[in-house]
Amino acid sequence: MNRKMKKNLIWAAVAAAVWFGYQHWQNQPQQPTPQGVQTEGRQRVGQILQTAYEQKQSNIQVEGSGVVVKTLPDDNKGSRHQRFILKLAGGQTLLVAHNIDLAQKIKGLKKGDTVDFYGEYEWSQQGGVIHWTHHDPKGRHADGWLKHNGIMYQ
Repeated sequence: MNRKMKKNLIWAAVAAAVWFGYQHWQNQPQQPTPQGVQTEGRQRVGQILQTAYEQKQSNIQVEGSGVVVKTLPDDNKGSRHQRFILKLAGGQTLLVAHNIDLAQKIKGLKKGDTVDFYGEYEWSQQGGVIHWTHHDPKGRHADGWLKHNGIMYQ
């Protein structure tokens, strides 16, 4: 094999690796995992969020579940957000700020309801905020979601 062919073969291999890596990244699951897998993962997410809170970390993409302990009035300044507070199994509370200009509002949400989420964690003194629980119309951020009573909101 001559030098030019080797060089072209290497470039083809690099291009293929990049393409497959990109495809893998694009095809990461955006939906909840099956019920049997969630328990262990959710416990680990609780630990991740607790550590993120203690170390004041932000910009962490997480999937989890919590129980609504309080519903708050919608924030109508700028982009409108449905807001409520979830309590995780480990006791940590999170404010959920769900953009209702980009995703459907959860109707009938009340204290005691369970909500699954996939979004971005931002640190706050009160426990943290979960946002980006919707699709990104510009395609620059992982699409998030909320799930309540078997219905996906994204």
